[in-house]
Amino acid sequence: MNDGSAGRLRGTSFCLTFFIIAACSHAPPPDFAPDPGLVAQIRDIRIVTTQDRACPGGWIQASYEAVLADGARVPFARSYDKKHPPRLHVVFLERSSPDAVSRESGDWVTNANPLWTAASGFRLTATLSAKPAVQQTIVIPPEYSCMGHGFQFSGEPGGAAQAGGNGPDVTVRLAIVRSPFYDKLIVAAVEVGYSRPYYVFADGNAVPPANWLWVESRGGRGGAGTPGQNGGDGAAGQAGCPPQPGGPGGGGGNGGPGGSGGRGGRLNIIVPAENPFLAGLIEARSPGGPGGSGGTGGNGGKGGKGGQGVPDKDNRRCADAADGASGQKGTAGPNGSEGAPGPRPQIVTLPTSELFGPNAPPELAALIERTADRRRRP
Repeated sequence: MNDGSAGRLRGTSFCLTFFIIAACSHAPPPDFAPDPGLVAQIRDIRIVTTQDRACPGGWIQASYEAVLADGARVPFARSYDKKHPPRLHVVFLERSSPDAVSRESGDWVTNANPLWTAASGFRLTATLSAKPAVQQTIVIPPEYSCMGHGFQFSGEPGGAAQAGGNGPDVTVRLAIVRSPFYDKLIVAAVEVGYSRPYYVFADGNAVPPANWLWVESRGGRGGAGTPGQNGGDGAAGQAGCPPQPGGPGGGGGNGGPGGSGGRGGRLNIIVPAENPFLAGLIEARSPGGPGGSGGTGGNGGKGGKGGQGVPDKDNRRCADAADGASGQKGTAGPNGSEGAPGPRPQIVTLPTSELFGPNAPPELAALIERTADRRRRP
């Protein structure tokens, strides 16, 4: 096949692929529009979701219906068939939310930050583009069963033959607050050093009594030991009759010891003074880091080449001498020791109003204030 034929075939294949994709596409054409007579009859829109609650960072499956003046309902189709075009399609809707992103299909992907929607829920709005006065907004309450309940942090690994770094300092703040959707909402803030906290929420009426959240600050892995040096090659034997054998190769050096693991990190748990038993919800771990592997032993040197035999005085050639023996490979270094565990977790109690510090996010501060207002009521 020449280059011209190959180019034409590639072009034909591209056109065929494009045709198949276009024919199978479920998206309506750009000029597809609803029937004006049908639009005039629409009085309301209904957003119907398959779940009554949604998790931060999760998916909300939704369908849509138009409510006509006579009470009849017409669904907004999610797919398109040019032979049987639907009366209404989701592309006729403008979908917006401060808490989620709408997908082409009409479904939604929710904001992953649980603080963002703790008090507001996920607000979803659908507006009929051809008749903006027709609009509906619904609120999907948040739920938190999909959130992870384990955090693992570790110190920096050690360099060559060096000890691993100590595990980082970790602070866990834990409180029970009240939201519009939960009378007992557990909030945990996990801070590593001075970085921004990770937040975890849970329904306080559904959490097990102990070890709901585990946090680990492990020491860093020790660095690998330095490799042993390779042995030198043996000297070549001198030619002669008899010739000299090759010298033995040098032995490889032994590998160096691996670095020790780092010490486990320090863990601080801060809970409300009025409910110090909340500390039992946290399983705190601070193991030492694993030791580094020992360095590999060096390779033994090659034996020297045996000397070449030469003819003697009677013109008889002497046999070549044997090559020297190869040197022994060095032994691997010992592995580094495991790091020491960190100190026992420190438990500190503070009033709930002070527990998350002066820089608590406004969404969290509002939940704390809501809880305080509830307690102040007679």
